[in-house]
Amino acid sequence: MAPPEMPAQQLLMIALERAAGAFARLDQALSMHPLRGAFLYRFRLDAVRRQAMVDGQMIEPWHLAALLEGVRLRMDPWLSLAERGDIFDAARHAFSMHQWIVEPDFDQEGEIQVAMKAIERDVARASPLLGAAHAAHAWLAGGGRRAPLRGALIRFWRQSGLLHLPVPITGPQALGGDLPFDRESWIPLLLHALANEAAAAQDLIRDLDRAWQVARASIGKRRKNSRAAMAIDILAATPIISAKSLAERLGMNVANAHTLLGELLEAGLVVELTHRSKRRLFGLSGMGRMRDYVAPPRRPQPGRGRGRPRIEPEMPQPAPPAELPPAPSGGVLPRLAFDFSDLEEAMAAADAAIRETRISLDRIRQAGRPE
Repeated sequence: MAPPEMPAQQLLMIALERAAGAFARLDQALSMHPLRGAFLYRFRLDAVRRQAMVDGQMIEPWHLAALLEGVRLRMDPWLSLAERGDIFDAARHAFSMHQWIVEPDFDQEGEIQVAMKAIERDVARASPLLGAAHAAHAWLAGGGRRAPLRGALIRFWRQSGLLHLPVPITGPQALGGDLPFDRESWIPLLLHALANEAAAAQDLIRDLDRAWQVARASIGKRRKNSRAAMAIDILAATPIISAKSLAERLGMNVANAHTLLGELLEAGLVVELTHRSKRRLFGLSGMGRMRDYVAPPRRPQPGRGRGRPRIEPEMPQPAPPAELPPAPSGGVLPRLAFDFSDLEEAMAAADAAIRETRISLDRIRQAGRPE
């Protein structure tokens, strides 16, 4: 960056030239590149992390990758309930930010359209980069939200021809809390932030390309009809893939695709990302960090059948012994008086029933004697 003692107009021109050059180099690097899909996937994760950081949220991009693939997030057992809640909140926030820049819903689309019109009004009076910078400052100074502005900028780069892919370059570095926000000072900061983000995108392309070439070189000598090289090419272009999808692209059955992936796993060129035995997802070794943030599927305990565990009935607890009343003073317990009237009546009724039974038995026995 240029020294601060330069005139404001010269600082602006230096920032504008640097941003324009970075955009041109990035667009040229992405032109017809075979790993464009993988680049967009990875760069969007990093863009969400950078945007969330300036918004006061610390987001792990691999948590977002796990959410996008529909797998459970890993939660360490020693985390408190509040810490688990913070992870889920950050992941949901990251998912929402990813939606803004990739596939906005109806309401989000309406806000992005409003921000697009604001950018187009300013661009009509200046160059695309400079006009977008002026529009971004006016939008934020007027109380506009950051999320629709970011979505509008991504679309505007394509509409103006600066980029031919929807690369999420939005300059979050210029939104730090300790940076000046007057227009004369902030617009060069935004242009430098855009240039830095475009340079980071070029670095990511080079890293992906290098990992691809290393994986191809590590395959070694194989049969002429081996499809390992083609599998590496597909995995490099598609960051996360299942064995079924790989089999369809290679024109082979799923069992053979599993065998091929197993060989690449043993060679350390491919990683399995989901801890599953079925519906597994794979990626090149550079995607291995995602596995650290994915929870294994819930498996039943050994010996347990299917379904929910049976609720065992609670055993009744013995009643506590009744407390005896304190003994009266004097040391001699009073004699208790019992009423035996009911007991005497019951015993008399029992004697009468016994007598009636004996008489009946005697009659039956006499009637059965021969004459």
